[in-house]
Amino acid sequence: MSETPKLQLSDVHKSFGRKVVLAGVDLTVARGESLVVIGGSGTGKSVMIKCVLGLLKPERGSIRVDGEETIGLSGGRRRDYLAKFGMLFQSAALFDSLKVWENVAFALIEGADMAREAAREVALEKLRRVGLGPEVAELDPAELSGGMRKRVGLARAIATEPEIIFFDEPTTGLDPIMGDVINRLIVECVRDLGATTLTITHDMASARTIAHKVAMLHQGRIVWHGPAAAIDQSGNPFVDQFIHGRAEGPIAMEL
Repeated sequence: MSETPKLQLSDVHKSFGRKVVLAGVDLTVARGESLVVIGGSGTGKSVMIKCVLGLLKPERGSIRVDGEETIGLSGGRRRDYLAKFGMLFQSAALFDSLKVWENVAFALIEGADMAREAAREVALEKLRRVGLGPEVAELDPAELSGGMRKRVGLARAIATEPEIIFFDEPTTGLDPIMGDVINRLIVECVRDLGATTLTITHDMASARTIAHKVAMLHQGRIVWHGPAAAIDQSGNPFVDQFIHGRAEGPIAMEL
């Protein structure tokens, strides 16, 4: 008997008026697996994550976590569900009014009612885990470089030791060296937590570093899904065009 997937989307549809964004997404992520979803801008990657988090409600389909249907959860069940997740946002999305350590500890203090001093100790440990010393904890986000902001965002994403972590374009805006640093930190942190992860990115260097499996989303559907090691021999014209950055191919760019 096969293990129940950690996350499973089945025939998920989402539209905005006449604009169809998700047109029957089928996607399975195994427990402890790192899945990277690639695809061009506007293909529905962020909408898919928002549907999983319940920020948007699909018109049709099923989204299951640990085999349990999650669409339509409310109240305490929704709070318990969201507690399973951590997220690294594209721009890090730090609260400018809070110190670095307060950003990292935000979910512990506000969501888990942890005492501030205990939460600060956890924050310091998570900052250390991403290569930032205690002196950074008292800084304001405005004092951080782009790479440091990403590291703080990663520390916040892992602060509650979530079961599932979403990474939204984790290397956007970073130079290639800092991008590789972030990718390797993600791999280490996820391995240590044993978390299941779903990453959306345009960055193929990032995808190759952090993914066990890769899926490609195009026109609201998954057009290819397979091991990261097989992506160069996918035999799929959409994947081939995307990973090589070619203007010519079945993916038509809107000018």
